[in-house]
Order: sequence, then structure tokens, then C-alpha cells
Amino acid sequence: MTLATIADDAGGATGPAPLFVVRVATGKDTGKSRVLDWNVAPRVLVGQSRLCEVPLADPRVSRRHLALAPAGHAVRMTDLGSTNGTRIGGVRIVEALLAGGETIEVGDTTFKLVRAGSMPELGAPRAGFGRVLGRSPAMQRLFALAERLATSPSPLPLLVEGETGTGKELLVEAMHEAGPRARGPLVVHDCSAFTGDDDLAALFGRESAGAIELAHGGTLVLDEVGHLGDGAQARLAAFVERGAVQRLAGSAPIRVDVRVIATTRRDLERLVQDGSFREELLYRLVGARLEVPPLRERAGDVDLLARHFWALFGGAGELPRTFALTLGQHDWPGNVRELEHAVVRRISLGDDLSAMLQTGGPGAGQGARGADFLDRVLDMKLAMPHARQKVIEEFEQRYVTRAIAEHGGNVSRAAAASGLTRRYFHMLRSKMKAPR
Repeated sequence: MTLATIADDAGGATGPAPLFVVRVATGKDTGKSRVLDWNVAPRVLVGQSRLCEVPLADPRVSRRHLALAPAGHAVRMTDLGSTNGTRIGGVRIVEALLAGGETIEVGDTTFKLVRAGSMPELGAPRAGFGRVLGRSPAMQRLFALAERLATSPSPLPLLVEGETGTGKELLVEAMHEAGPRARGPLVVHDCSAFTGDDDLAALFGRESAGAIELAHGGTLVLDEVGHLGDGAQARLAAFVERGAVQRLAGSAPIRVDVRVIATTRRDLERLVQDGSFREELLYRLVGARLEVPPLRERAGDVDLLARHFWALFGGAGELPRTFALTLGQHDWPGNVRELEHAVVRRISLGDDLSAMLQTGGPGAGQGARGADFLDRVLDMKLAMPHARQKVIEEFEQRYVTRAIAEHGGNVSRAAAASGLTRRYFHMLRSKMKAPR
């Protein structure tokens, strides 16, 4: 396999970005074409699945065979672990930047990528959507699409995809608050937290209401929907189709008006192929699809987010330049969440522990109390990762306590001011109440 760069203008070209078209040249789908309008679909999937933007009837093509995405004035083509591979000029390719004019081979099908004018403009750039921040082209496209979907009067089911830590839940919260259901409840069901009958009861209810009923008039978020058990998947597919839920205790069906938004970091098409996710449920969940890009594909956003977290968590003065440069050199496999933790660690610990002790601990307002806590942690003689974690937990608890106090005990307002989702803020608060 080859990691190839066929075009080298991903970031260097200027002027309007080109508009590309995919045209099938040979195979069962000869003549089929698709305009690659990144403002409508920031990533275009090619494969056998009818949920792909370019569906192919070729039996030698995988369900999700490859992805096409913008990369400056080029197109980034990525093979998605297909069975029979993706080739250009007979060479099997894992990833490539394409300039237009290339012929791509998948199974018994070939298609061409051609330029066809310029991309339509998105309009004035924006710093964020709700509390999701980003100035990169990838995030500007995401914000525009998310806003259109959020404000639509149709309760179209959505699937939000993205790696761990990209901010899927925060985007969903922003969409709920921007839409016509903002006054209704936002109910998050963590699909990875339950198994068997507990999963069914939490979602559908037994004698009392489950998550679906509680979301009536608002939005139901199925967080990490790929973890749902088979029984819950079957009942959920029926609910999405009919709009009625039946509790496990056997009551009459109850009509429920909700917008369903599912999130996942897993490849649901692959789970369908493996037999662990129901195809009919996937089709019903994907009225539209959004993908939150990883931080490594968001040029310039690391610095923007680092400065935001620095101010949010009480960093003294401006974000240190050397620290900012170090952050910019990292790939961030844990994405925005990892970056947030890195900034919190810097605020809590400084360059090193000795410097931290000289400044009196995490937060200028903590005084001797911060230094005393650090002394106690150091006296425990823990390994560095465990000691650091204790400092982070202490910082989180102090931050939550102060935020709630500053907002008169109103947890929802404190969560909003903190820049965290309500669910994550409540999780931090519950950790404070748990035995330590």
C-alpha cells in the first residue's frame, strides 16, 4: 500500500477553491456523477451502502470504500480500509491529495475527478456556533451546515460522527439551542452505559417514562449509538419509524414528538457488515449526516482553542508563546478534549513542579491553600501521572464550586458560562459528591 501525494497545493493555492465533480467512467454505474459541494457535504463517501453520497452497485466495492474531503484547493482521498483497495494508475493508495484529472479504480469501477468551476462562497466567517469554536475552513463549513439543519422546522433525524474528543456532544447541544425545539428538553442517553434490560428500561421506560418520553417536545441524543444492544436497536428502529413508544411493562403505545440525534465515533457501516448493528436502524437515523473534523485537520484552531481555555480556566496573562508553539506541533489524537486537559495541566502545574510551588499553586486566588495541596500531593510520592491527575481533579472541583457560587447556585447558568456541556458539568459536580 502507498501513502501518496499527487497534488501538493493543499494549502498553498490562493483564490476561490475549485469545485470538483466525480464521474463514473466504467462499471455498473457508468454515467453517474456527483458534484462535490463541501458546503453541503464536507465529506463525501463512496461505497455500496445507499447512505453513501456516491452509491455504487459494484459487488467488489466495500460498503464505505473511500472518502473524499477538501484539502485547500485539492481533494483528500482516503481509503476506509476497503477489502479490495483503491488504486490510481494500478498503485494501491491509502491516502492521496488529488488536483483533478485523476482516474480512481475501485473494484470493477473507475471514476474520474474533474474540476468544474469554483466553490460557492460561504459568507462572512464566524468564530463559532453556540459554544463550539473554530475559524478553520473545515469548521466554517460545519457551522453553516449545522445551522441549516438546526433551524429546519423538520425534525429530521441526524447522525453526528467524529473521533473521541472532537466535541460532538457540544455541537448537538448548540444545534438544539439554535433550533425550534430550544424550549423543550435536551435528553442525552449514554448508549455505552447500559446493557440488556437496563438499556431497554432506560431508553423506553418500564413502569415510568424512559429517555424517549422524557425528551417529548425536544431533542433525544443517543450518545455513542453503536453500543446499543440488539433488542434496543430493534425497538428504536420501530420508534423512529412510527413515533410511538411502548414501555416494557406493557402499556399502550404513547405518541412522542422528539428529534433524534445520534452520535458515534465508530464506523456504523462496518458494524452493519459485521452483523452487530441493524441496517434498518442506521437508515432511519441518517436523515442527514454531520462529521466533526479531528483537530489535526483544523488549521489554526489549536491556537484559538488554547487561548480560549487559558482564559476560561484562569490562566495568568496571555498564553505563553513557547507553550503555544509546543501545542501547535502536536497531532492531538485526543482532539479538543486532550488540548483542554493540556491547558488545564499547564495552569495547574506550570513548566515544572518547582515553578508551580513558587507561584503558590493553581490559580492566583488560591494562595497558600493551593501550595498546601500541592505539598500534600508531593508528600504522597506518587508516580507523576497519578500526582498530575490528583491536581487536575482538585482544580476541576474548585472550578465547579466557584462557578456555581458565582451564578447563585444555578447549575445550568454555571455550565453555560464554563463553556462545558451541561452533562459534562453535572458529571464533574457529581464527582464532587462521590466518596473520595
